[in-house]
Amino acid sequence: MKFHNFFRSSLVIGALALLFVTGCKEEISSPEYPVLLAVSNDTTGGAWKTYLIASPDEVKLPAPSETNSAEYQAELAALKTSMSSRTAEQLKDAKYWASGAVLRWNQIARALVAKYNVAPVAVIDSVGKTSYPVKNVPFANPPIASRIYSYLSVAQYDALVATWNMKYKVNRPSPKQIDNSITTAIDVPNMPSFPSEHSAVAAVSCEVLAFFFPAEKDYLVGLAMKHEDSRIRIGANVMSDITAGDSLGKFISAKAIARAKTDGAGNAAKEDTLRYPHRTDGHTWVPIEIPISGATLRPGMLPSWGKVKTWAVPNVDLERPMPPPAIDSKEFKDALAEVKSIADTRTREQWRIADLWADGASTFTPPGKWNYIAEGLIRKNNMNELRAARTLALMNMSIMDAGICCWDVKYFHYVPRPSQVDPSIKTATGVPNFPSYMSGHATFSGAASTVLGYIFPSEVGSLNAQADEAALSRLLGSIHYRFDNEIGLACGRNIAGHAVALGRADGAP
Repeated sequence: MKFHNFFRSSLVIGALALLFVTGCKEEISSPEYPVLLAVSNDTTGGAWKTYLIASPDEVKLPAPSETNSAEYQAELAALKTSMSSRTAEQLKDAKYWASGAVLRWNQIARALVAKYNVAPVAVIDSVGKTSYPVKNVPFANPPIASRIYSYLSVAQYDALVATWNMKYKVNRPSPKQIDNSITTAIDVPNMPSFPSEHSAVAAVSCEVLAFFFPAEKDYLVGLAMKHEDSRIRIGANVMSDITAGDSLGKFISAKAIARAKTDGAGNAAKEDTLRYPHRTDGHTWVPIEIPISGATLRPGMLPSWGKVKTWAVPNVDLERPMPPPAIDSKEFKDALAEVKSIADTRTREQWRIADLWADGASTFTPPGKWNYIAEGLIRKNNMNELRAARTLALMNMSIMDAGICCWDVKYFHYVPRPSQVDPSIKTATGVPNFPSYMSGHATFSGAASTVLGYIFPSEVGSLNAQADEAALSRLLGSIHYRFDNEIGLACGRNIAGHAVALGRADGAP
């Protein structure tokens, strides 16, 4: 199918993105796209519902100078000087950011997730005792990654709603509308220039990602500075437009970071390296990672993630699906036999599907893959920055909620992996160190595909097919039972209903 080739391309793009993240000094390396000129400016977007602020009016900025003032005329003169000294490299940077500011920062986030999607290593002390200390770096596993993507996207969305609100209140013309001697180096949207939507996105994205990846702060600040400067170099904005957007973005990022500090994820992540009690009745999951001699057995990943604050789901307990089949039941034994049969007779095509959707260590994770899918649809439909941010915000809120609900179920039932019940089962991928029921891949995919299907109704068939294959891949890899996948998909789709309800009530036409 077409989406198979789509994902082969995604792996290449992920690798390219890592080139400019590793070491934090390399130039941006990413596919070229045309300048984003949306079919609609969504002029009513400043009235859409926000999530981090109660209203766009919370954002207070000094009133800009009048366009006939000496201050503004001085800014125009400075703008012309910057344009006249523009280098070929600066023009290249400007085209990069102009192809979609929201999407470019999402790509950067995905590359950072891939870089940090590596489990903490064991440390042996002077007396030979081994431990798994918490490092001052994130382990960007799928639930953690979903949190990063959600905060980035929601912050971008709120910042752009506030930007749109102020744009159409102030209604400052663009520089080229004020001075007909100014010709922008590349096309820019025909909309008010104050505050700059690009500087708002740059500032909010930089600050949010630096919170999650503190070691990358200098690198991210450098990117944001290039992004903001690019709008001056091409003649799109004067400096006061940029400064206002930057202030607005930082105001919203502070709101996002304040929420993140109190959402419970910090404690849940720390418990990744602590012993966590689990049932020991002989029929339940137990940690599977083999420790180095003298180590305390590493527990399951994120056993308390089900307690993290959700975005749209009001009550995690109410999202719990039916219990899994009892291990002594015929239904469970039949499901285990199916896994064993696939493991013994796995075809090349089944291997390919299992590998295609594996998204393990050093990848941008299953949530990241759905962000890549969303990017393709956003570009296909030529969405403006605000509309793109809304799409990613609704989807990523649902994906994070899906992960929270899934992990709650995992550590509620403690269902063992197929290879734990039958050690003769040979898996096609690594076996994750957390319980089997439900499948995280299936739950993430059910949620993401449903939200995207709401936003892109003509794509529902393709999106559902991709979600179904993502879920099936875990059975074909012999690390999940069929019921893990089927219930996970259904649960994810139900969870997505909460985000879809938010979208239907947010005022966006």
